[in-house]
Order: sequence, then C-alpha cells, then structure tokens
Amino acid sequence: MVEKGEATIAGGCFWCVEAVFELVNGIDMVVSGYTGGHIENPTYEEVCSGSTGHAEAVQVKFDTTNLSYETVLEIFFAYHDPTTLNMQGNDVGTQYRSAVFCHDDGQKTIAQSFIARLEQDKVFANPIVTEVNNLDQFYAAEDYHQSYFQNNPIQPYCQFVIAPKVIKMREKHASLLKTGIH
Repeated sequence: MVEKGEATIAGGCFWCVEAVFELVNGIDMVVSGYTGGHIENPTYEEVCSGSTGHAEAVQVKFDTTNLSYETVLEIFFAYHDPTTLNMQGNDVGTQYRSAVFCHDDGQKTIAQSFIARLEQDKVFANPIVTEVNNLDQFYAAEDYHQSYFQNNPIQPYCQFVIAPKVIKMREKHASLLKTGIH
C-alpha cells in the first residue's frame, strides 16, 4: 500500500516552487494556491495587494515510500532564499514570504529541526527567516496558475526567473527527477 504525504510550503512566487516540484519523482500532485491569510477564497489580485495576509504557496502530495517529508523540505530550501523577509528576488510583500505550513505536530517538529540544522551548519550566510506555522486553510489558485511554467515556457518571467531554477534542479538533484526528465 502506498502511503501518501502532503506538504504546504511558500517560497516566493508559487510558479517557481511549483515548477521545481513538478519534476520530482514521488510527487503525485502540485497545486499552486494561497494560505496563511484572513479572508476566505481570496483571488490572485487580492493576494497580490498584500492586504489578505495570504502567502503564495504550493501544496504537494507525495508517495512517502519514495520521498520523505524531510526530502521535500530539502528541495524547498535549495530552490528559494529563506533568508529574505517577505521577498524573493524582485517579488516583495508578505505574499512572497518563506513559510512552512504544517499539517500536524509531527511536520512542525521536523520542519523546526530541519531549519535548526541548516542554521547550525551555516548553510546560508544570513539567518533563516522562514515561518513555521500550522496550516489553517489552503485555497487553490485560479486554473491559469496551475502548471504555469509547463504551460507558458516562453513567457519572459518563466525564461528569466523560473527556467534557471528548473535547470539547477535538473543538475543538482538529477537523482530525484521523474523518469524521462533530463
């Protein structure tokens, strides 16, 4: 029997995080959306305004026989900057914060320990500012946001911001790629 896991993470633009995780063997589904805010069913425009408190996030469902929650975190921290408060690159605002939204106390313990190890090992030059919160409600983003990089590979943002992350994923974590992805 296949055990299923679920993780909800925010690392800036959800298109970037989604594009990386869609390549990973053991990831069954990636959904871009919003979490951590104070209104129900926010729209992209509302979240982009910064007034809802939501973060752009992805929710990944994965096969725990192939992939651990800790490996999901490893990938997450490798492909965004967890040391910049409320921003990733040119994207600025609380909607672009770095956060792990935990589905249970076990995930919270793992995430906090993982971050503590990164800090202890001085993996990053600056302190990690990633929030670790309990997941309240996740809202899937509008359909046009799903698999954005796959559906819009020549869009300038995809070429200049997302493609380098995808290339890095293919080079640095080739052993984690789905079959047929180079």
